[in-house]
Amino acid sequence: MSTDTSSTDMHRYAVVDMGSNGIRFTITNLAPPTGRNMPTLFHDRAGISLHDAQFTSSGEKCPIPEDIIKRVITRFLRFKITCQDFGVPAENIYVLATEATRTASNSEEFRRRITERTGWEVQLLSKEEEGRIACSGVASSGRRVRGLVMDLGGGSVQLSWVVERNGVVETCEKGSFSFPYGAAALVKRLEGLKGEDNGKSKKKDSEKGAEDELKEEMKGKFRRAFSQLDLPEELRDGGFNLYLSGGGFRGWGYLLMSQARVDPYPIPIINGYRASKSEFHDMKLVLNAVSDDKDKVYGMSKRRASQIPAVAVLVNVVVDAIPMIKNIQFCQGGIREGFLFNKLPVEIRAQDPLLAATLQYAPPSRDLIKDLLQSVLPATPSSISSSRPPESISPIFLTSLANLLYVHSNTPKETRTATALHSTTTGILASTNNLTHIDRALLALILAEGWTGDLTSADETFRDRLRMCISPQEAWWARYLGRVAAMICDVYPSGVVPDPWRIRLETEWQCGIKKKETCDFLRLKVRCNNVVEGEVMREVLVDTAEWIEKLGKKKKWVDGYGVRLVVEVLY
Repeated sequence: MSTDTSSTDMHRYAVVDMGSNGIRFTITNLAPPTGRNMPTLFHDRAGISLHDAQFTSSGEKCPIPEDIIKRVITRFLRFKITCQDFGVPAENIYVLATEATRTASNSEEFRRRITERTGWEVQLLSKEEEGRIACSGVASSGRRVRGLVMDLGGGSVQLSWVVERNGVVETCEKGSFSFPYGAAALVKRLEGLKGEDNGKSKKKDSEKGAEDELKEEMKGKFRRAFSQLDLPEELRDGGFNLYLSGGGFRGWGYLLMSQARVDPYPIPIINGYRASKSEFHDMKLVLNAVSDDKDKVYGMSKRRASQIPAVAVLVNVVVDAIPMIKNIQFCQGGIREGFLFNKLPVEIRAQDPLLAATLQYAPPSRDLIKDLLQSVLPATPSSISSSRPPESISPIFLTSLANLLYVHSNTPKETRTATALHSTTTGILASTNNLTHIDRALLALILAEGWTGDLTSADETFRDRLRMCISPQEAWWARYLGRVAAMICDVYPSGVVPDPWRIRLETEWQCGIKKKETCDFLRLKVRCNNVVEGEVMREVLVDTAEWIEKLGKKKKWVDGYGVRLVVEVLY
């Protein structure tokens, strides 16, 4: 599938990623202001497994067959036409080959024939290069990525660490550690164990014993590699996040989504999906899901589903071998993303992905509107219950929210709220891969709350499931910000804040008595400039202030979390 065509554009890059399980063809636009997120203009995949092609039906290793070479070249020639259609400069076309091509006995001939027919040189990545580029791909997948990295291909799995700081990607100087436990390779290894049978009566015990030996072998190798990773100091204390990339791990992530507490899970995007260590390690739950043939798991092909038992073995081993893992985050970033990310200037790589994705929608007075949003959030916790806005609602998040406040203003009133609600999953931010699921849920909920329109029952259910993807604290503050945003849009409907100002917003914590109990109140003061249309604004401000204040009532709280509110309009 594709979008957009144009004449030759030096910001357009085509990448062919020749992996073990398939070959990906992409065209990407690195032009500002969205270059940080490397938006894809075209994506296609050839389901040609170069790993499987090198094994006969009896499991013997063989060269890449002639028919496979011809199929690959045909797909390359087709993509060459597509590159011409999209105006990709010839010097911006790259072909990257990884392990399956590297280990093929006829690798040199295979690459030569591709070059002869297409005119494209095939860059054969070494194990070390492949690992470093994969780490850059993970770094591109979000903000402030810091932790352990595993990239699961068809033939091997790579282990390293990554720290992204101000656009500079640091990783292990020794490169990634590579193990022959890729998804397809591990499937073959486990199938081979089933053949090691010394008699029918002992078959089950024999298989279990052989699998246990394999697991111990894997644990030993992972532990030795982990001890040699030379982790930076910031990753040594208190545990770390584990970032997973590669199709096999993404399949595991989609399975976890299908079994999540929020059912069905409302965000159909694997990048940015986070699971706890216990969820990631819940073998029984996941394997039961994949063994149920009645329902196909979203995002998972039959081939990936067949590899899940092998991936389960790998997951089990990794968690046992590296106990310091806290959380697991799934990433879309891989070889293609890492290769392109490295081509960006460091100042572009340093940009926040959410800010880069929303900048194109910014209203004229974005910074002043962001300041208004910031002013309604208390800077300190309350004195009694220690209530405060969540860390996820950061200054960068508020700037991104200000960018999007007016983007749906031209949508028909009856669909405006629903359009805003779906904007981060199937709307304007759906194609931005670099966002966390918390950001997607928060933005959608705030924007939808701000438009105050009705929702269908289906959309109400979707909204409720989005709220379940975040904490009760985040869900309540999202509603509060959404209603404040509605007030701001009423006062400044064009996104322009003229001089002199019309309103200023202030907050302060206070203590009061409620049902004979001392409790916190958040007082929001809306100061109206009487010199500028004060009387004209009075009615709308009073109505909106009452609407905001209702969120402080306990019946409006989210799963027991909320803040009592007093909203005053001052002249």
